[in-house]
Amino acid sequence: MSPLRIQKNAPPSPDAKKNLLTLFDYSPGEIEHLFALARKLKAQRLRADPKLFEDKTGVLIFEKPSLRTRITFETAIHELGGHAIYLASDQIQMGKRESVKDVAKNLDRWVHLVVARTFLHDTVVELATHSSIPVVNALSDKFHPCQALAFGFTLRERLGARAGVKVAFVGDGNNVCNSIMVLAAKLGWHFSWAGPRTYEPDPTVVAMCRAVARGMGAAIAIGHDAAQAVSGASVIYTDVWTSMGQEKETAVRQKRFAPFQVNEKLLAKAPRGALVSHCLPAHRGEEITSRVLDSDNSIALDEAENRLHIQKAVIVHLFS
Repeated sequence: MSPLRIQKNAPPSPDAKKNLLTLFDYSPGEIEHLFALARKLKAQRLRADPKLFEDKTGVLIFEKPSLRTRITFETAIHELGGHAIYLASDQIQMGKRESVKDVAKNLDRWVHLVVARTFLHDTVVELATHSSIPVVNALSDKFHPCQALAFGFTLRERLGARAGVKVAFVGDGNNVCNSIMVLAAKLGWHFSWAGPRTYEPDPTVVAMCRAVARGMGAAIAIGHDAAQAVSGASVIYTDVWTSMGQEKETAVRQKRFAPFQVNEKLLAKAPRGALVSHCLPAHRGEEITSRVLDSDNSIALDEAENRLHIQKAVIVHLFS
């Protein structure tokens, strides 16, 4: 896994305040504001939605397929009074048929919001760099901030603002892991990761999260013992072992990750009542068993639903 190129004391990414590229750009107060907005929007859905996006257009550029991300963003834009246009990768071929810069410069003249789901995080950053309209990272190889926000909002619904929350991530140190780790650090939640060696989360992201977490009185632990990681955990999170673009590694990854399956045996190592989540889609019987995913401990579907509400909150925040 190549390290993320972020300078230790680097300034926020391009026009951070008008974009959502990573949660590093958002303060704990801004994240709490998004949770409060999402709570309000969820409660008043279809009754008194603010039409802040009325007569506006958002374009969804997706280099990867999606169910939850596409439906929730299109629905969010519609319910806020706007119009969504979906562009699959073969329709524009950014970086091949046309440069990312030129795509951004053209969209800047026509629409009001770009939601980008890309392979490379640099593509999202480049779109934001050359655009005067808000750009939202709907998933890149390094970060998935919308997923992390939906998880955080869902956890707040279940646990409230209690102290001493611990999030255990068991599996691949991927984009979802990175963003949940950033969220945990920003909110003062303890975070532990467990998975096979060489699949650890990005070391630069870990170092940055540890610096943030120390200031919030929390800790970030990276290890290779799943039972140790889930000890004392409020919630256990997992994701697929093989992400899109890694299909050639499937057989190797299945073998390496097999000891890190989230199953009944592992759940028994956590405190009674510990919650479980997954960003979905899940490969049942691989990273998580159906029995655990469908159990009363699971908040995965609540989190999927909350993608809609938190993404509406992000749009409202960006256009307020």
